[in-house]
This record gives sequence, structure tokens and C-alpha cells, in this order.
Amino acid sequence: MKWISGVAGGLLLAVVLVSILRTLVVPRGLYSPLVIRWWRSLRLLLRLAAPGGSYQAHDRAQTWLAPLMLVGMLTSWLAGALLGFGLVLHALSTLSWTQSVREAGSSLFTLGFASGDRLHLSVVDFVAAVTGPVVIALQIAYLPTLYAAYNRRELEVTLLQSRAGEPAWGPEILARQWLVDTETALPELYRAWERLAADIGESHSTYPVLLAFRSPQPYRSWIVGLVAVMDAAAMQLALTPSSAPPEARLVLRSGFTALRDIARALRFAYDMDPRPDAPIQLSFLEFDAAVARVEAAGFPAERTAEQAWPHFHGWRVNYEAIAYELCRRGDAVPALWTGPRDFATVPIPPRRPKDRRPGQGRPELPPSAG
Repeated sequence: MKWISGVAGGLLLAVVLVSILRTLVVPRGLYSPLVIRWWRSLRLLLRLAAPGGSYQAHDRAQTWLAPLMLVGMLTSWLAGALLGFGLVLHALSTLSWTQSVREAGSSLFTLGFASGDRLHLSVVDFVAAVTGPVVIALQIAYLPTLYAAYNRRELEVTLLQSRAGEPAWGPEILARQWLVDTETALPELYRAWERLAADIGESHSTYPVLLAFRSPQPYRSWIVGLVAVMDAAAMQLALTPSSAPPEARLVLRSGFTALRDIARALRFAYDMDPRPDAPIQLSFLEFDAAVARVEAAGFPAERTAEQAWPHFHGWRVNYEAIAYELCRRGDAVPALWTGPRDFATVPIPPRRPKDRRPGQGRPELPPSAG
């Protein structure tokens, strides 16, 4: 029955090789079952380690998700290779199962403590000796790529904080620009996030583990930031169609294209061509309150909320469902207009700094000691 062991070992090695190629080498958003399984398992385990169930507890626990996934992926590949080579050696020799695994481990990790004069096994030993360092080297080379994409993403997320608050919210972006007379900077913001959305669509679909990397600050999130920018662009187009910058349309297109690329890589269903009047979860009452907020900040609306709602609805239907699913799976900060989470929480509005000016009641500093 040793041939069964050999076939099983060869198939296991093939599965490991394909998994490594799909995850680390092939420059395309291919589905990686290993990444998804580690994501689901570790996310569930870390949720159990979040005492109290608050968002802050979940955020602290989920910070460990991405590092543990990277370690788990490497461990899975090395363990699979060890088992596969052990089965092949067992099939091609008179070695016991324990001896076969011992020799496979000796070669795979280039330790060389198990060796002999069995020349017909040398090829297997040599291949195993190459496999271990190559897998580890690929994982090491994988990390700079991940962190480079992470740094590009987090730079724009951090810059968004002064424009959208923490956590980010689309109407707050518009309100703040008109409050401080920086509305002419909106086209530049849309251009920056158009490029970032394209970058995220490429990098996060090719390397899905990036989705598990959280922002350094608990109230920041790339998906919440992207939704906020897209909502701001959609609101501006819906409320001021004649004066909205063309960059608003471009960032919307780039944004929902990127989200669809990620959804395809993760294999969850979405409508590729939704009708403009298809249902969305955001209600008109929420939109109406947001319009009142931005108008109170001085935003020059050309349409009423009732007139603008069908146009805003027609934009948001393209990205709301995918964005909500990514926010839920990523346990993102529960910002306004970002959907439900898997833990009990209420939406957190953005924090706006107080408007302090000279001579307007700024409290005096306490006297210095001594």
C-alpha cells in the first residue's frame, strides 16, 4: 500500500506549491483558500479574546490578526511540505513512518542530522532541502511588498483625518471644507483617492492578507475612509451637478471598481450592474439629516434633499453592499453610513475639533508650579 502514501505525498506537495504560487508569486487577484481559512479562524478566535465586546476591545484584539495570519501561512506551507516529503520518502524506502518524517525534516530545514547511503532517496532529499529555504525566502520577500502597500494606504488615511474627522464620514468632508473655506482643495482630494483606490484594488486583491492590516489608530480605517470620500463625491454630484468637479465622478468610478476587484478575489457575491433604483440600506431620513448638516456649514446646494436623493441613491448602489461587507469582515470602526458589525455597537460620529480663536473664551492655562 506504499504507493498510496507516495500519491498522497505528491498531491500534498502539489497543493502546497499551488498555494504558495497563488499567494506569493502570481500577480493577479486569485482566490487563496489558505488565506481565507486562516482569516476566518483567527478572526473568530480573536473575537473571543475581546473582553467586554466593545469596539475598543475588538480593535485591540484584531490588531494581531494580520501578523498571526502571516505566521500561520508559513507554518501551514512548511508543515504541508514536511508531511508531503515524509509520505514520499516512506513510499520509496523501507524507512518507518517516523524515520521518513525525521529525514524529511532534516532535509527540509537543511539540518542534515538524518543522512545515509540511500542514493535512491537523494533526489527527494535535495528537493526537500531546496523547498524549505525557498518558502522562507519567498515569505521574507513578501513582507516588504505588503508593508509598502500598507504605508501608501495609511498615508492617505492619515491625511484624510483633518478633512473628515475620526472616524471618517462623507458629509463631514463637505461640511468641513465649507466651514474653513478650503472647498477648492476637494478636486485634489478626489484625485489622491482615485489613485489610492486603484492601488488598493490591485494590491488588496493580489494580497488579501492586507485587508487584515489595521490602521495604527483605532478610529481610522482604509475602507471607512474610502466610503467617506465616495459618499462626499456622490453628495456633491447629487446636490450641485453644475459645479461639482469632474474628479468626483472619477473617484467614484475608481472606488467601486476597486471594491469589485476585491470582492472577486474574496469570492463573495455582488451585483455587477445594479439598477439605479435598486434598494440600499441607507435611508432617505439619514441622507436628509446629512444634507441639512452640510447646508448649515455653508454648502451651496442647487437641489433639495428630495431632488438629490435619487441621484445620490444611483451612485451609492454601486458600492454600498460591497463596502458594508468589507467593513463587517474587517471589523472596521463603526462609523456613520458603514453598515452593521458582528459585535454589538452603535455608529460613532466623527469628532470635530473646537473652533478656538483669540479672545473668544479660551480658558487660561493653569499657573506653573514654582
